Amino acid sequence: MTLSPSEPRLDSALGLRERFLRARAESESLVLPLSSEDQTVQTMADVSPTKWHLAHTTWFFDVFILEAFEPGYKPFHPAYRYLFNSYYNGVGPQYFRPQRGHLSRPGVAEIRAYRSQVTERVASLLESWSEAAPAEAASLIELGINHEQQHQELIVTDIKHVLGGNPLHPVYEAPSGLRAVEEAPALRWRAFKGGLVAIGHDGPGFAFDNEGPRHTVWLEPFRLATRPVTCGEYLEFMADGGYHRPELWLSAGWATAQERHWQAPLYWERDGESWSLYTLGGFRPVIASEVLSHVSFFEAAAFAKWAGKRLPTEFEWEIAARGVAEDGNFADSRLFHPARASERMFGDVWKWTASAYLPYPGYREVDGPVGEYNGKFMASQMVLRGGSAATPAGHTRVTYRNFFPPDARWQFSGLVLAEDRA
Repeated sequence: MTLSPSEPRLDSALGLRERFLRARAESESLVLPLSSEDQTVQTMADVSPTKWHLAHTTWFFDVFILEAFEPGYKPFHPAYRYLFNSYYNGVGPQYFRPQRGHLSRPGVAEIRAYRSQVTERVASLLESWSEAAPAEAASLIELGINHEQQHQELIVTDIKHVLGGNPLHPVYEAPSGLRAVEEAPALRWRAFKGGLVAIGHDGPGFAFDNEGPRHTVWLEPFRLATRPVTCGEYLEFMADGGYHRPELWLSAGWATAQERHWQAPLYWERDGESWSLYTLGGFRPVIASEVLSHVSFFEAAAFAKWAGKRLPTEFEWEIAARGVAEDGNFADSRLFHPARASERMFGDVWKWTASAYLPYPGYREVDGPVGEYNGKFMASQMVLRGGSAATPAGHTRVTYRNFFPPDARWQFSGLVLAEDRA
């Protein structure tokens, strides 16, 4: 991850300190419902233990801020530079990602101590700068805050995979009230004329480097559905043999679905003649009006073809989202689950697009290790837009580009339909 070529947001050092402390505290609030045992489990290569997320986000500030800017810097533990490096080759080697769950030591208490010390040291450094932090440090701390928010989302998605595979269906956090089961609004369509449009981040404020540079693309006229696909609509796809009809699937998708025996979205289980699903609030029946979640790009594309529609490109989604309030169901709702479908562009689920994750024209990675985060993954991934019920509120933007491999299902991912407009 890195900053866009635009200038970083101009905060005072003390204002930056307050936002840094809020981000650190939010990560710690997410782990309060978890036992130490919960925080050590890794259920697949893409899932990291909760304690690793807490340590890695601390590692970021330790290596990129304290090591570079703190007078007389001394590491909390010299081995942590290796253990909690994700994939920054410019910093050094990394512990093998699929085996992060093998590390019983350091334990949760040690990682909490590491986290507490680094937080205090960064806060003290910012306080010492008082009115103005060095520009490079301010940019890196801004980046670190956004990096921390990304890992807050991963804490939620990863622990759901950990708890969701447990036959006891453990509850992470009980919902604060009963869920509404009203019908979803009727599917409507918004028409867009297309033409030459500017895409990507431009101007002040934070953005990741993959959101720019701003450039022009041509769009044919199109229509976009006013709400995401619901669980009820996906049940119709399943009842019509959706998982047994190869003509609906991309070749790689069909092969993946057969190899992994997919018959329903992740976390769904047949319950007699109906379906139930695991949520972080407990195990319960599927609610037809809720936004569909935990489907791969392959499943999303198959559903769209079955419906006689298609997935939008990321550029179509961005144009449709401009001027729309970013007030959807995000992590601050504490539902950690999609709500009843509504005409919102943001929140509930990340929306798969038909766009491969590729660099924009003129894209250049910045120099140094922080330039590694986005650019080197621009192959074999698809773009998602809009944020989810696990995304921190205020973290997304119209230009925000998330990306995952097309077979990924553990993220809160769904879809919105598009079609060509005559």
